[in-house]
Amino acid sequence: MTLRLFFAAVWLASSALAGPPLTTIQDMLYKADGTRFNGTVTISWTSFQAMDNSTIATQSTTIKIMDGNLRVQLVPTTTSTPATYYSVKYNSNGRIQFEETWSVPSSAQPLHVRDVRVAAPSNVAADTSGGTSSTPAQESDIVGLIADLGARPLKGPGFAAGRVAVVNPLGALESASGSATDCVHVDGSSGPCGGSQPSFVDGDSPAGIVDGSNTSFTLSAVPNPAASLAVYRNGMLQKTGQDYTPTGSTIQFVAAAAPQPGDTLLASYRLTGTGSDSATPQIYPSPQVLCSGTGAATTGASLTSIGACAIPSGLLAPGDRVEIRFDFAHQGTVSGFSFEIHWGATTIVHRDAAAGEALATGRADAALLAASAQWNSQSWGPLLPFSATVGSATDSYTAGLTIDFQGMLAQTGDTLRLANYTVVRFP
Repeated sequence: MTLRLFFAAVWLASSALAGPPLTTIQDMLYKADGTRFNGTVTISWTSFQAMDNSTIATQSTTIKIMDGNLRVQLVPTTTSTPATYYSVKYNSNGRIQFEETWSVPSSAQPLHVRDVRVAAPSNVAADTSGGTSSTPAQESDIVGLIADLGARPLKGPGFAAGRVAVVNPLGALESASGSATDCVHVDGSSGPCGGSQPSFVDGDSPAGIVDGSNTSFTLSAVPNPAASLAVYRNGMLQKTGQDYTPTGSTIQFVAAAAPQPGDTLLASYRLTGTGSDSATPQIYPSPQVLCSGTGAATTGASLTSIGACAIPSGLLAPGDRVEIRFDFAHQGTVSGFSFEIHWGATTIVHRDAAAGEALATGRADAALLAASAQWNSQSWGPLLPFSATVGSATDSYTAGLTIDFQGMLAQTGDTLRLANYTVVRFP
């Protein structure tokens, strides 16, 4: 009886000292070039409870691999609490070659590396000791994360995707309200873009009798600012205070500068864009290059289009001014040449040059009225005399208009080319 109790005590003591069951991982490792791997493998883990309720503390172990031989015994983790994985780092020549994750099952037979290698689970968080754990990281575990999250802007009740974000009085992000064409102000409010744009009046004909004695004329609207008013008499700019004095919409000429019979008066000025005197705000308030480039060439003896600028409908408005610049080049000395500039169906430039003329240039301006245009043009060349002319065109521009550059030779043999042209719209 005593002997039996003795063996029972020895068996219990040996069981207590035996430790948890182990699984053997044994394999032959090679490099990609076919040579055997030499180095170390470091295996790390975090605390877990083994299948026999043994407590495994966080730790790591380093195994030396000689001539490719790997052999290590590890506590199974597929039955551990919580489910745990081994982080395995291979080291050779003093640096980490690669890393992988192991999940070790219970096995009485040795296992190969392929039997325990697994893809790193998405919920595995890295441990500061180099191991892995299936326990998700908490916000409080990351230094400074809670403070950083508290400093970020939050979504307010008015937040919506696909709109401009504004900051409400509480510091939260909300979306700007209004229609898709509104503009957002710096205070987060929204409204129509631009407000009231300045408007322009060009080619206004002051009302009044031009008889040499009348000195008082009336504009169609009140210039604002008053300094924007420019008055032309027969194309000559008049000087405020010396030739006339403006008061509201009235122009009062001095007696010595009274317009004489046959004189032409024109005025240009700006409007505020608000009030009863306002015109429609300009859609395009800045100068625009409508067309520019080099044209084609002709060798024919009849007028042919060698360049064109098609202005779309809705672009031009009363008060706009369109400036046209052009350059022609003549090659050869056999034939003279002619060129024309057409504003719609109206010819605003026509010149005939001799055979010895090599170059020609010029410009034309069209001031847009309510339903027509008043134009003027200038052209010249090294031998071609300077010419200036003025006229009006009744072509409608509201539905679009084409500016056409045409040229021809007096006889075949030479070449006439539209070297360059530019069309600019001024509001």
